[in-house]
Amino acid sequence: MEAKAKDNRIHNTLIYIKQHWQLYVFFLGPALLLTIVFRYIPMGGVLIAFQKYNPFKGILGSEWVGLKYFKQFLSSPDFMQYLINTLKLSIFGLLWGFPMPIILALLLNRITSSKIKQKIQLVLYMPNFISVIVLCGMVRILLSVTGPLNMMLGTKINFLTIPAAFRPIYIISGIWQGAGWASIMYTAALSNASKELKEAAQIDGANIWQQIKAVEWPAIKDMVVIQFILQAGNIMSIGFEKAYALQSDMNLASSEIIATYVYKKGLLNGDYSYSTAVGLFNTIVNVILLIVVNKIVEKLNDGQGL
Repeated sequence: MEAKAKDNRIHNTLIYIKQHWQLYVFFLGPALLLTIVFRYIPMGGVLIAFQKYNPFKGILGSEWVGLKYFKQFLSSPDFMQYLINTLKLSIFGLLWGFPMPIILALLLNRITSSKIKQKIQLVLYMPNFISVIVLCGMVRILLSVTGPLNMMLGTKINFLTIPAAFRPIYIISGIWQGAGWASIMYTAALSNASKELKEAAQIDGANIWQQIKAVEWPAIKDMVVIQFILQAGNIMSIGFEKAYALQSDMNLASSEIIATYVYKKGLLNGDYSYSTAVGLFNTIVNVILLIVVNKIVEKLNDGQGL
């Protein structure tokens, strides 16, 4: 019966689409066209990674060199440094940054006054609308030798020239900017938590931790799993903008990651084939990590993954 009902729903949906195809073309057509033009067609550019690309000859006319640039990057003396820097920045960012939106959402859910809750949410969401470059400018001013932090501490330290300080600065500023906005989905999921169960737990004398475990956590568990898989699968996908904007000659030992290396090689040095090969390597590692993390989570979460 269930299979028959499902077939009927699919059949009815197909009939509806056939009857109103103009509506679908009008609304979905532009989106599909933009996706194809700006997402799928550029994928042909990965061929550059296997060629000695010449802009004048184009992709079809350039010499084919196979895996030359992949081997060149993997055998580079700086390969391990860039890979380790990227992994450290991503993994530490995930470990410290991922729980924060969840904690914020759980804390916001404890506030009973809607007016106070809205004001706090406004303050938490505002940093998300600050551009990355403006944020980096604020960080540079805050941590400069004559900045507010040094004035409070009574010191004259240029924190951005210290390699060991780069990762904490990058991660903390990222949490400040994005944690509030990322908590929206968890706050929305918590609205589905049973109020009756929560009241019953309070009547039975359950403390805050017991209420979270029994009532609130089940409401956001699936969302947490999905977000963790997606973020863990993007461990290698660090945008170069923030890392590049916070970089200095003194902190390159920890701030030079694969994304900034690709930018410098490709756009600044004009080595398009080599930089494309490095970027493609980065993407392949991301896909492998996404699949592995999803499989691990499926085993730990009763077969539920993406």
